[in-house]
Amino acid sequence: MKRCLRAVASAAARAVEFSHQRAAYFGELWRRSLQVRVVVSTLALSSAVVFVLGMVLQNQITDRLLATKEEAAIAATRDAVQVAETELTGVNPTADAVRNRLTSALNRLTSSSPNSSTASSAAGAFEPVLASDSPGLADLGDSLSVGAYHDVPDSLRHFVQSHEFAVQIYTVDRASGRTTFLIVGAPFGTANRPMQLYMLFPLTAEQHTISVVQSTLIVGGLVLLLLLAGIANLVTRQVVRPVRSAAQAAARFAGGELDQRMLVVGEDDVAKLAESYNGMAESIQRQIRQLEEFGTLQRRFTSDVSHELRTPLTTVRMAADVLHASREQFPPGLARSTELLVDELDRFEALLADLLEISRLDAGVEELVAEYVDLRPIAVRAARAVGTIARNAGSEILLDMPEEEAAAEVDARRIERVLRNLLANAVDHGEGRPVRLRMAFDDKAIAVTVRDYGIGLRQGEAGLVFNRFWRADPSRNRHTGGTGLGLAISVEDARLHGGGLDAWGEPRKGACFRLTLPRRQSVGFDASPLELPPPDADVVLAEAVDAPVADDAYRVTVATEAPEPDDVPRTSIPPPAPAWEEVR
Repeated sequence: MKRCLRAVASAAARAVEFSHQRAAYFGELWRRSLQVRVVVSTLALSSAVVFVLGMVLQNQITDRLLATKEEAAIAATRDAVQVAETELTGVNPTADAVRNRLTSALNRLTSSSPNSSTASSAAGAFEPVLASDSPGLADLGDSLSVGAYHDVPDSLRHFVQSHEFAVQIYTVDRASGRTTFLIVGAPFGTANRPMQLYMLFPLTAEQHTISVVQSTLIVGGLVLLLLLAGIANLVTRQVVRPVRSAAQAAARFAGGELDQRMLVVGEDDVAKLAESYNGMAESIQRQIRQLEEFGTLQRRFTSDVSHELRTPLTTVRMAADVLHASREQFPPGLARSTELLVDELDRFEALLADLLEISRLDAGVEELVAEYVDLRPIAVRAARAVGTIARNAGSEILLDMPEEEAAAEVDARRIERVLRNLLANAVDHGEGRPVRLRMAFDDKAIAVTVRDYGIGLRQGEAGLVFNRFWRADPSRNRHTGGTGLGLAISVEDARLHGGGLDAWGEPRKGACFRLTLPRRQSVGFDASPLELPPPDADVVLAEAVDAPVADDAYRVTVATEAPEPDDVPRTSIPPPAPAWEEVR
């Protein structure tokens, strides 16, 4: 018994699983196929129309058959009443005489049609019943009858005994089965000698006709639905096929096959669509070619200019260094001019280096030299690199990093450049407040956020900060003397690693930049280990600035004098891993 129950349960589970799979498959097909949706919708609506039409036709045919049958039955009953009155005229009021005369009249009605009229013959076969309620027969019961008087319903008897002509459809249980009759009752005779005639017309032929009509409507409806489904499928294919062809052509065009075109057949609307698509593709291809040529010329121009400027810049740099070395012998104004010249030459050299880097990134010739390294020493080196800038701005750089080794497969030079640019940008816009660098990782990704508490970003500027040479407020003084390409290069470096660089900021709440990188180049990631906006996005600015650093954080304090590399202050927690030996 238990084995049978387990088998039944297993079969039920398989059936449920199969049903779920079929439902999921149909749902996917419904979402993806316009042709399936149109055919199914047409089939559903057509089914509703066919059902309503079939019900209306069946009711109309049934009502018409019954109306015709009833008219013919009433006419035949009236003729039979005349025959019965002729047979029962002057009947003796005794019981035997009445019974004999009723039997004789019944035989007369059964043996032949009352008359040969069309209406009477249309009524078909019938079973007559005669009954008498003469007062002189009270000792024999309520009535004296011949024929199947027990098949006449009481409700019909009541009407006829009240001298009313009545018609009723009634089903009778007989030995041969259930039979439905159209029973017509008619009173006749005199007040002293009332009699009733009941004509039972079987509706077997009409029921058979209605059954044939029902089956015909069902079969015809199914055939009609199949034809409509086929027609809808054919019509939909004529419309969907060009759309699918256009989608495939557009996909191949987007994939780089700029010569892909649609086939134009005929002069209808679909052909006009193909012609319009081909014209659009021609225009886009032409513009893409022009943009590619323009981009190539622009990158070549940038590269050539950068290379050509290096030679005169080197000469000017040598002369400026000579002047700068002898600036103590110059008057104060000339000495200051020499210092400004050297500073601007430094910025010019940085600009040329960034231009060359961005041109190589645009050309796609940069290669990623990735190694599996710890990112914590890289962050410390980046913080030390901007120490002088932070000291001049009065900012303090706080590093909040995990105790465990935060290793990832990266190009250390590029990641250090990205962090250096982010820290320099945070110091430049931090208005002298601390700058926090936080690092976290999970199994697939590693993330670094750089948070400042300065002027922040207005709405819509988070998507503009990575544009080349873009500045939120051109009137502000810069502490870093940047080239305007640092963040643009940083986002390209992040993409080269398969990661991303995001920005968040609000006015007077500061800004936060998040760098997310995969720990392995061959393994992608779903989410960043650090959230953006940062957890302190809604905290009051003063509270966020004074928030304590984590116990395992390493703090780079920028005071009036720049700390030496070996004297970087840190918390009392000892170095967590040997990898820190190089940055202690």
